[in-house]
Amino acid sequence: MLPVGWLIFAVVVAVLVTLWVTFTLTRLDRLHARVDAAHAAMDAQLVRRAAALLHVAEIPDSGLPDEQRVGYERVATRALSAPPDDPARQEVENAVGRSLRELAERPDRLRADAAAELRETAARVLIARRFYNDAVRDTRALRVRRLPRLFRMAGRRAMPQFFDIDDTVPADRPAHPAALPAPMEEDS
Repeated sequence: MLPVGWLIFAVVVAVLVTLWVTFTLTRLDRLHARVDAAHAAMDAQLVRRAAALLHVAEIPDSGLPDEQRVGYERVATRALSAPPDDPARQEVENAVGRSLRELAERPDRLRADAAAELRETAARVLIARRFYNDAVRDTRALRVRRLPRLFRMAGRRAMPQFFDIDDTVPADRPAHPAALPAPMEEDS
């Protein structure tokens, strides 16, 4: 027969292990929910950025050559139709980013409002991608630890993957003077 001291010690250890497992499972579940929410937000910003590029390509008086407009329209349409979980999505989004940088290099070809919209959507993608990759990093850090792997605490969930694209925000350059609003006339 075991002394009462050993029985109390065993109960305390069992309670501590149960608390640790419960805490780790809850934390892992919250991290996976954070990854899912960040992925949805990032996807929304990527769609918004592609829609902004498509809008610029479809503006009749954008000042872009027809072949360039068609190219931008094709890139934006491909990005809008890409499934969110497609591994090739990163390449499609890199093409959108290259298109935005091309447009930023020639600010004289864009209206001021279109250039501002493109810069804003690019900045939002940058922020959303950082939040997503931070959530992925935190989740992966917990999942690769020895005990969560041993106890298979993640269940059948896939290991979240980083989303790496070149999302450099185009420089803030002045727009074409003709695209700026006309100065207000003074009353005499």
